[in-house]
Amino acid sequence: MSKVAPITERKDDHIKINLERDVRSALTTGLEKVQFIHEALPELNLEEVDTRLTLFGKTLRAPILVSSMTGGTKDAGSINMRLAEAAQACGLAMGVGSQRAAIEHPEQADSFRVRKVAPDILLFANLGAVQLNYGYGVDECLRAVEMIEADALYLHLNPLQEAVQHGGDVNWKGLAKKIEAVCRKLPVPVIAKEVGWGISERTARLLAACGVAAIDVAGAGGTSWSQVEMYRAPDDFLRNLAATFVGWGIPTAESIRLVRQAAPNVMIFASGGLKDGLDIAKCLALGATLGGMAGQFLKAAAISTENAIEVMKLTQRQIQVTMFCAGAGKLDELPGKVVSV
Repeated sequence: MSKVAPITERKDDHIKINLERDVRSALTTGLEKVQFIHEALPELNLEEVDTRLTLFGKTLRAPILVSSMTGGTKDAGSINMRLAEAAQACGLAMGVGSQRAAIEHPEQADSFRVRKVAPDILLFANLGAVQLNYGYGVDECLRAVEMIEADALYLHLNPLQEAVQHGGDVNWKGLAKKIEAVCRKLPVPVIAKEVGWGISERTARLLAACGVAAIDVAGAGGTSWSQVEMYRAPDDFLRNLAATFVGWGIPTAESIRLVRQAAPNVMIFASGGLKDGLDIAKCLALGATLGGMAGQFLKAAAISTENAIEVMKLTQRQIQVTMFCAGAGKLDELPGKVVSV
C-alpha cells in the first residue's frame, strides 16, 4: 500500500460518511432563539435590496461562503470542481478542504486547483494549524496558497477531532506563536477556523493577538466531526471515545457573541449548522460578515453543478427576502434587526 493511501482513504471516508450517515451534533446552533423583527411596511423594493459585499479585494454577490469541505482524491476533486463552477456562476466565496494531502503528495494537487473553472471567486486555501507543530511553516502555507492561487489562507483548528482520531496530531503546545509567525510573514490574509465546536473568548483573544484577519467560529449545531470519526474508528475504544463528545462545543450563535466581545476588531465568519439564507442573515445581524454552509452544497454538488447552483441561488434569495422583510436595504443595516426569543 502506498503512503498516500491513509490520507486519500480518510478523505473519501469523510465524504461518504457525511453523505450517508447522521453526523449531527446533539447541540443546536442557538440560531433558533434569534428572531428577526418583521416589518409589514418595509419601504423597500425587493429587487433593490443589495446583498453584495467586498472582501479581501473581491466583490461577492452575496455574503455566502461555500465552506471548506474536501480535496485530495479523485472523487473529492470532482466535487470541488462542481462547487467552484457553481460559486463562480453565483459570485460567492469558497474554501477548499485541507491541502495537507497535496503538500505531501503533489500528485493530489489537481483535486484542489479550481481556478481553471472559477477565475474570479474569493478563494481560501486551507491547512491544519496543528501541522505547524509537525514540521510545517510559512513555506508550506505559501505552497498551499500558490497551489490554488488563493486570496487568503484558512488555518483550521480541530483539537477534538485529532484527539479522537486514530493516530491524530495531539501536540498543540506553543501553537499560537507559530500562527502569529504565519500571519506576520504570509503575503495574504490568514483566517483561523474551527471545524464545528466553536471559538471561545480565550481563543478569540489569542487569535486576535496572533494577527488573524478573520475568525470563522464554526460553532456547534451542525456536523460533528467526532461523530464522523466515530464511524471511521478502527476499534470499540476509539468508537466509544468519539461517541462521548456528540454534545460538545459552543453553539454558533453563542460563539459569534463571544468572539465579537473578546475581539471586536477582528472580522467574524459564521459557520456551523447554518441550514439556509435565513440562518446566514441571523449571523450577519449578530455581527458576522460572511456565512458559510457545507452540507447542503456538498449534497447538491454530489449530483451536479446545476444542482449546486440552484441551492446557492436559493440561499442568496433567502437572504434577500429576509433583509426585505426586516427593513434592511443593505447588509450593514441588518445588525439590530433581531431579538432573542
